[in-house]
Amino acid sequence: MKGLFKPKPRTPVELVLQTRDLLIFLDQNTETRERKREEKMSELSKQILEMRIVLFGNGQAEPNPDACAHLAREFFKHDTFRLLVVCLPKLDLGARQNATHVLANLQRQRVGGRLIASEYLENNLDLMDVLLPGYEDGDIALTYGAISRECIRHQIVAMYVLGSEYMKKFFTYIQIPNFDIASDAQSTFKELLTRHRSTVAEFLSANYDWFFQGYNSQLLQSPSYITRRHAVKLLGDMLLDRSNSAVMVRYVSSLENMRILMNLFWDSNKTIQLDTFHVFKLFVANQKKPPEIISVLVTNRSKLLRFLGDFSIDKEDEQFEADKAEVIKEIAALEISGERSFTDADECEFES
Repeated sequence: MKGLFKPKPRTPVELVLQTRDLLIFLDQNTETRERKREEKMSELSKQILEMRIVLFGNGQAEPNPDACAHLAREFFKHDTFRLLVVCLPKLDLGARQNATHVLANLQRQRVGGRLIASEYLENNLDLMDVLLPGYEDGDIALTYGAISRECIRHQIVAMYVLGSEYMKKFFTYIQIPNFDIASDAQSTFKELLTRHRSTVAEFLSANYDWFFQGYNSQLLQSPSYITRRHAVKLLGDMLLDRSNSAVMVRYVSSLENMRILMNLFWDSNKTIQLDTFHVFKLFVANQKKPPEIISVLVTNRSKLLRFLGDFSIDKEDEQFEADKAEVIKEIAALEISGERSFTDADECEFES
C-alpha cells in the first residue's frame, strides 16, 4: 500500500522554508548525534537538488516561470541566500555544486519585471566580505569565486568591490601558487574591470596612481608568464575601451609604462608578444607624445623596426598587418624637436 501513495511535491515556498530551517540547523551545528546530523545533511542535499530542478528543469520539461519566480521571491525574502552562502563550506561536493548553480540562477530571476537579486544585494553588500576572502581558503575558493562573479554582474556590487581594499588584494590572489585558484581570481578581476564600463572608468580615473603602479610592478612584471599573459591582455582590453579614453591617454603618455611594454616584446610567449603589440601601438599612435617618449622611440628605432619587421603571427590577419605597417611608418618618421641630445637613459633594456 505504501508504494501507491507518492508524497505531494513541495511548493517553491515550502521548499525554501524547509531548506532555510535545515541551513539554520547546519549553521548552528548544535546536533551531537551523528546519525541525526547525517539525516539532516542528506535531506538538505535533496532539497538543494530539488531547487535546482525547479530553476533549470529536469531534462524532460522546461522550468516553470511562475515556480521560479515564487522560489526566488521567498529565497531573498527570508535571507536564505546569505544562509546558503555561509553554509557552503559545510556541504559535500555534490550539494555545493548544486547550490552554486542555484545561487547563480537566482541572481538572474526577474519577479514582476524586477531583478530582485540586485535589490537584495544592495542591502547586503557585506556578503562580498564573506565571498572574496574565500580566495585565501583553497577548499572554498573556486565555489566562492564563481558566486562572486555572478554578484558582480550587478553594478551596485561591482561599485562596492571596486571601492574596497579587495582591489589591492586581487594583485595577490592572482599570483596564488595554485593554478586553478589564480585563474579563477583573474576571471573575477577581469569581470570587475570590464563589465560596468562607466563605473570602471570612474574607478580607474580616481585610483590611477596606486592601481597602475601595482598593475605594472606586480602583474606585468610578474615572474609568472601566466600572470603576465593575462595582465597584458586585460590591459589592452581596458585601454582600448572607449569609456576609458582619458585613462588610456594618461597611461600611454608615461615613459615608464612604455619601457615595461617594450621589454615585454621579448617575452618567450608569442601570445604575450602579440597582446603587448596591441598596447604598444597606442603609445606610437598618440599624437601628443611627450618628448621623452619620442626620444626613446628614436633612440631604439633601429631595434624596434628590425623587431617589428620580423614580427609575425601564425595565421593571416589583415588588421594586424595594417596596424604593424602603421606603427613601423610612424616610428620611422619620428624626429626629435629642439636640441635635446640622446642620453644613456634613453636606451631601454630593449634587446635586438
